[in-house]
Amino acid sequence: MAGSKFQYDESGGTFFYFLLSFLALVVIPSTYYGWPKRQSKDDNKRDRKQCHCEQCAQKSSYLSNREPFLKVKQRIIKLFLILGWMALFACAYKVAHLTNDYINWDPFEILQIDPGSSTAEIKKAYRRLSLVYHPDKETGDERKFLKIAKAYAALTDEEARKNWETYGNPDGPGAMSFGIALPSWIVEKENSFLVLGLYALVFMIALPVAVGIWWYRSVKYGGDQVLLDTTQLYYYFIHKTPHMPLKRVLMVLASSLEFERNHNSEVIERPSDNEEVPHLMKLLPNLGEKNKERPLCFTYSIKARALLHAHLSRMQLPPHSLDIDKLYVVGKCPYLLQEFVQCVSQLTMLALAGRIARTPNLDTLEHTMKLSALVVQALWDSKNSLLQLPHVSEDMLRHFTTRKRNVRNIRQLASMKSDERRSMLRNLSDEQYEDVMNVISKMPLLEIDVRSEVLDDEDAGIITAGAIVTVTVSLCRQNMSVLFDKEFIEEKSCIDNEEETEDKENLAIGEAGDKMQTNETALKKPKVWEKQTKGKKKGSKSAKTKKTPKTAAIKKMAQNQSQQPKETTEANNQVIAVKKSKTKESDGESNDGSERGSDDESDVENSERTVSKATEEVSEHEEEEDNWDDFQKSVTKKKEPLEGKSKMSHSVHCPYFPDDKQEYWWIYLSDKKRHALISAPYLMTNLVDKEEVELKFTAPQKPGQYTYSVIVRSDSYVDFDISKTIKLDVKEAPKQTESHPQWDISEDEEEVNKDEDSAVEDSDLVNSTDESDDELDD
Repeated sequence: MAGSKFQYDESGGTFFYFLLSFLALVVIPSTYYGWPKRQSKDDNKRDRKQCHCEQCAQKSSYLSNREPFLKVKQRIIKLFLILGWMALFACAYKVAHLTNDYINWDPFEILQIDPGSSTAEIKKAYRRLSLVYHPDKETGDERKFLKIAKAYAALTDEEARKNWETYGNPDGPGAMSFGIALPSWIVEKENSFLVLGLYALVFMIALPVAVGIWWYRSVKYGGDQVLLDTTQLYYYFIHKTPHMPLKRVLMVLASSLEFERNHNSEVIERPSDNEEVPHLMKLLPNLGEKNKERPLCFTYSIKARALLHAHLSRMQLPPHSLDIDKLYVVGKCPYLLQEFVQCVSQLTMLALAGRIARTPNLDTLEHTMKLSALVVQALWDSKNSLLQLPHVSEDMLRHFTTRKRNVRNIRQLASMKSDERRSMLRNLSDEQYEDVMNVISKMPLLEIDVRSEVLDDEDAGIITAGAIVTVTVSLCRQNMSVLFDKEFIEEKSCIDNEEETEDKENLAIGEAGDKMQTNETALKKPKVWEKQTKGKKKGSKSAKTKKTPKTAAIKKMAQNQSQQPKETTEANNQVIAVKKSKTKESDGESNDGSERGSDDESDVENSERTVSKATEEVSEHEEEEDNWDDFQKSVTKKKEPLEGKSKMSHSVHCPYFPDDKQEYWWIYLSDKKRHALISAPYLMTNLVDKEEVELKFTAPQKPGQYTYSVIVRSDSYVDFDISKTIKLDVKEAPKQTESHPQWDISEDEEEVNKDEDSAVEDSDLVNSTDESDDELDD
């Protein structure tokens, strides 16, 4: 059996094929994703619409100076990509001009004779070439002579000729050779030390060190890139003080271990901090530096707390020392506060489950969410929210609250008339006023719609005690520019507008059906055995949008009359014709009415039965379609979490925040009477136009009326929170009777058993009568 032989590429041909494919897989995607892009015209238009206040200019310069070598990096990236494409084209040119190393072995060609030559001619050619290439001759060539001898043996020896004809080789089947797309100099003895050293450096030193560093760094962080030690610190203080005021939350936030040098190597400790930090502490009242709790009393915690106080007060700090540290601390705060909110909600859920004794107060959660917006906008909670606008100072706020006008938030300012707004902001120049309007026009205007139901239940509209209630919150975001030059604002959600259009359609269809109903009342009376449709449809639809079988049938006949079965249309025409004929007869012919009334009434009843069957089929078909649509929506909702969650929504105007901030929204359910959290907060990071979120919680165990509040809070803007009240009517849970499945007997089985028993009794009676007759005969 032939073996196998591995050989390296001595000519280097196959190696170029490997190199070409490798370069193509690296260079093409790198060029597509990594080539530096120029600023387009659309970006220039966006820059014109941006704010040009002093703080925004400082922020843009800070962002540009944060990467001083950005242009150099872009040039280096371009250079490497160009070199990669040059190498790719060079490899492609080399591969296109490579010669095939495989040569078909032909003995006739080696002996320089024709394939049909005789044995004498073969011997003559061999002798002639031997005299030339024999090693003993002056013009001899050992390799060439071996080929000639091998070709002569293949043509003269019977066994060698047979092997050549069968295997293509006079020596018989050879070993299977595998070519390796690497040059042969890699396995040469002279280069073995270098090759082994390179392998050891890459696979024994560099790779284990890289994996170890990655593991050591990743094991210290949680899912949101927050240190696990910081999360444990939050749990400890939340459990210690369930009710935290705003400054207490700020104090715990400043003690995060992300600001400590031993846990974070990015933190810079300067010698100038010994002089600048104490001087800053003297300028800040109510800093709480005398607190003895650990780690609240540590140096790094006091410094971070002082920097946050200075940021909220919008104080000017030394630009080359404390100001840089302040921007670093402020940039970390949104992620840390998100982790703080998650810790509070988890401890609250554990307390509701009875696993821990202390329940965190709802104020702690709301203060944490409020602090996030305050940090982004650099405001204290006691300041006016209008200070979020550019060029607006505290001295100008007295013009906003007068006898004629009482403007206390940005939404009221956007709802004013343009001339009144300009007169109120008369101290601003035209450019400054344009900046204010550009910022207001991009701020969010939310409209929410809430519906509650019990999923996976036969009747989703009825909420029973202990059931899992799903509250679906639909958010619709618009720019605040829709409020410009509008005196009266109707707060209607996007879903309500859709419901209004459905109401108009149903009313228009109902007008067509009312004519039939008025005529039917004279002939048809409500029967006792007919079902009366009561109650509302499943979900949060109003009574106007409820689809009864009759309205559904009328709608179907009005829109798709050509697609309906012929029987229903004929039955409808028959009903109308009979009604018209009967009205004429009642006016003119009163003598024959008694005789024809019974026939007409029977015809009407038959036609009405056909119409009722058709309407029932249409309603069942529509219910199946609704159920299928609900099922598809549930499937898509289940697939959305698997696809990943986007973190791009809308940019926030925050000139005092060091990075580009996107709009995020916290959505949760609370009970204001008990001042308790009902559902875990959900952080929505992808609200661009419309989004939905489901909040689930367990209904109370006692039946009754309960009032909850759905609250939507912004983590970026102050005084942009929205709340909506929902009322739940919790019914008593039905009692479930436990019965063994083998003991359950249906009504049909009971009737069958009764029939069998009666049949047995009848047979016994027959047998007894037969026996008595036999006795009498005897």
